Amino acid sequence: MKKIVLTLSVAFCLLQGAQAQLKTPQPSPSTQIKQEFALSTVEVSYSRPAVRNRTVFGDLVPYGKVWRTGANGATTITFGEDVEFGGKKVPAGKYGLLSIPGASEWVIILTKQLDVTSPAAYKQDQDVARVTVRPETLPFSIENFMIGFDNIQATSMNLDIVWDKTAVTVPIKANIDGKIMAQISELEKTDKFPYFPAAMYYLENGKDLNKALGWLTKATEQNPSAFWVHHQRANCLAKLGKKAEAVAAAKKSIELAKAAKNDDYVALNEKLLATLK
Repeated sequence: MKKIVLTLSVAFCLLQGAQAQLKTPQPSPSTQIKQEFALSTVEVSYSRPAVRNRTVFGDLVPYGKVWRTGANGATTITFGEDVEFGGKKVPAGKYGLLSIPGASEWVIILTKQLDVTSPAAYKQDQDVARVTVRPETLPFSIENFMIGFDNIQATSMNLDIVWDKTAVTVPIKANIDGKIMAQISELEKTDKFPYFPAAMYYLENGKDLNKALGWLTKATEQNPSAFWVHHQRANCLAKLGKKAEAVAAAKKSIELAKAAKNDDYVALNEKLLATLK
């Protein structure tokens, strides 16, 4: 009898162990996104609950209360460098991303707390930044909660928070001009100056076009078959009002692009030439 009881006990323990190891899909799966931005990256870690035929904002997610901005664990955001978040200066670092949804406005919060999963755990004195934004009503429903980045430029982009038929956006900016100009200044003292990228920074950011032209000319001398460099030199010449020289540079770029079988740059140069007639 004792042997039977022992055997049943062992079988029950084995069964319990097997059940403990059962893995099923998460109802609100976690995800991480990493976006290159300015001179570093921005990372967000969060979970993605689904609508599942429920009323989301104002019911499942109450208005006027602190929300973890996701599900399961706390949502966090990490900035690789100092930024402006909705116009508020935020040092590089990792923060909790919270929100207070409302029918006509949301408050988006960056906090030093990295573990807030309920309103009771939130401490306002740990805020790093608070931004008030207006929600937008979408003409369609997004089933799974989503955080993402859009309108990504060299020094600005948007953080989008979207779920069901509601979307809110927070602008993010980075002031990196001083850092880049300092790099260029230091590199000018070396014999390995990056002529093309330095010229492109000047060309795209309203800097000294004559200096950019000089660097682009140097870059074509270093790599005479680089049709993309000749194209940007043509762009620079056009901006300086030197049409005849711009036309010659664009035609040279077309010649080199055709030799390299690159139709994209042939088309780009033809569009440029059309503006120079």
